[in-house]
Amino acid sequence: MTIQAVMFDFSGTLFRLEQDPSWLSDLTGSDGAPLDVEAQTELMRRMTAPTGQVVELSGEYQYAWDNRDLDPVLHRKVYLEVLRKSGVANAGQAEALYRRLNDPAEWTPYPDTEAALKDTSAKGVKVGVLSNIAFDIRPAFAMRGYSEFVDEFVLSFEHGVIKPQPEIFQLLADRLGVAPEHTLMVGDSAEADGGAKALGCAFALVDPLPTAERPDGLLTALRTHGVL
Repeated sequence: MTIQAVMFDFSGTLFRLEQDPSWLSDLTGSDGAPLDVEAQTELMRRMTAPTGQVVELSGEYQYAWDNRDLDPVLHRKVYLEVLRKSGVANAGQAEALYRRLNDPAEWTPYPDTEAALKDTSAKGVKVGVLSNIAFDIRPAFAMRGYSEFVDEFVLSFEHGVIKPQPEIFQLLADRLGVAPEHTLMVGDSAEADGGAKALGCAFALVDPLPTAERPDGLLTALRTHGVL
């Protein structure tokens, strides 16, 4: 199969939200004491997990959780609740942390992100970014000069559909003008990103490791599938 288009996931694939100690150093729990390192690590895991429910929620918040990547209002609502249930008792601290987590400028690209996008585009292969997300990630690409290598962005909150629903993969394939059977999906979640296989897309799984620990995961995936 000749790959004519590559669809990349965002979080844990092209970019990662790296833990900045300064974000968490002032966080305090319900007892007023600072959160320890273990609690801080678990907090970041809960805020960035691609799939799976991270805390128990009441019915009101369960609806927000299930639809968080379709509506920015619901996303904010439920993640502030996740922070509260994860020990961040101060509402002001929770709001400040939430804003940072949703700021594209705070996300770190993997070491080979630029090369993966640029080299794929240079081969004449269409490039798309497909993300379950509730905020606009385009500035993360624009500020680093990556936008010129991306043909299309499809973000769940703009289209009312999320991975692994086949409609969202088909939407991006249509926008790229390439049939699914000639398309490769690269992502860090077999459950969400792997949904592309239902349409006949090839799929490459990458590990959402810290950026310093995954220097060439994207390039390896592209070479394995004959893109580069």
